Amino acid sequence: MSYDLIVIGGGPAGYVGAIRAAQLGKKVAVVEMDRAGGTCLNWGCIPTKALLKNAELYHTLTHRADEFGIKIEGLSYDWEKVISRSRGVSDKLAGGIEFLFKKNKVDYIRGKGSIVGNGTIEVEDSEGKKQTVTARHILVATGCKSRELPPLPFNGTTVIGSKEALTLKKQPKEIVIIGAGAIGVEFAYFFNAYGTKVTIVEMLDQLLPVEDTDVSKALGRSFKKHKIGLKLGHKTVEAKADENGVELTLENVKNGKQTTLKADVALVAIGVQPVLPGGADKLELDRGYIKVNDRYETSIKNVYAVGDIIGPPWLAHTASYEAIQCVEGLYKEGHTPKRVGLFPGCTYCHPQVASIGLTERAAKEKGIAYKVGQFPFQAMGKAQAVGETEGFVKLIVGEEHGEILGAHIIGENATELIAEIGLGMELEVTVDEIESTIHAHPTLAEAIHEATSDVHNMAIHI
Repeated sequence: MSYDLIVIGGGPAGYVGAIRAAQLGKKVAVVEMDRAGGTCLNWGCIPTKALLKNAELYHTLTHRADEFGIKIEGLSYDWEKVISRSRGVSDKLAGGIEFLFKKNKVDYIRGKGSIVGNGTIEVEDSEGKKQTVTARHILVATGCKSRELPPLPFNGTTVIGSKEALTLKKQPKEIVIIGAGAIGVEFAYFFNAYGTKVTIVEMLDQLLPVEDTDVSKALGRSFKKHKIGLKLGHKTVEAKADENGVELTLENVKNGKQTTLKADVALVAIGVQPVLPGGADKLELDRGYIKVNDRYETSIKNVYAVGDIIGPPWLAHTASYEAIQCVEGLYKEGHTPKRVGLFPGCTYCHPQVASIGLTERAAKEKGIAYKVGQFPFQAMGKAQAVGETEGFVKLIVGEEHGEILGAHIIGENATELIAEIGLGMELEVTVDEIESTIHAHPTLAEAIHEATSDVHNMAIHI
């Protein structure tokens, strides 16, 4: 069959790009070798959030019920149901994507897609049967997968990636998590909430290394309070794994001192690596990722690529943005595609972490004159009322013009609150314009308002 557009990959980049092209009147097909929704919906963003909600609820009932006047006796949990609820959420949403394909008349082809040239894709299904389809344009959105640690290859049981962590049939008594990025700290919170002994190993000297230092330190204090072990500034230099567990030799990156760490399971969360389609050897790559121009076109004419497969940031929302920009550049008259600029980064452990723009250390490195406005949730009426007083809002503001250079939030609903700052930065509002906007009381969003006031030392409630 012949199409206007064939998309290889059905994740947040692929399915969004396909549906947008169909909305613009194009004949579209999506080739997906696993399941609609990609890693995010099936093995990433969505199922992990379901697990984290379970963990937060259980932690509240076991550690804070008395604070809310609730008496519970004999509280327990069913690990299998905890996992199955997460899988059920993914199953439902994957079915929803397939419904959207039908609604928008997007053909859904199951199989592994390979670029064979001249606008032709070869699709091989799970039984080895092959078919070819052609299109005027090809969009590659094949994403990424978990990256292995060289001395500790995945074995699916005692050495796992995030995908296997979502479906562990037996809860480990002890787990070591290598990598303190978003995936690492989210799973650390999840397992710790259910009583697993958790140790995080990170080569750099802070949790969430890309986040503002103050936020990372605050999260570290919170994790220590919940008895999550932190081996920051350590790297794994030797590893042994068998069906009974793992043994790691860690080295302090500053003084070279070595220690040994044992656990039932090691979760490797050190990043991702690209999943290239067949025929990718014909494309120009950059460190393994597909290289594209400002219109998302690859080195082969009429072949485009978006999402994780073109490199960082490896986020579902930026992948969807790129897909829409690319497709509208192809099929919407007068549209000039944009590359990702500002974007929020969110981590859904408890307390949540969210940020956008420059960290304070980045502002210093760039030599930018700035001011800081900061306000703690502890001083907020709503935070006290709901029992979520941990964390703060921190704003980095240009000294001369008052523009917002960056925002950093740690605390309840941080991942929702960051949207206000993102919109403000996109519209180039000043900190004074946010300060003059009335925020409802009582809400957690008042912390943003107070932080803008704090830039000028005018915060009322602290």
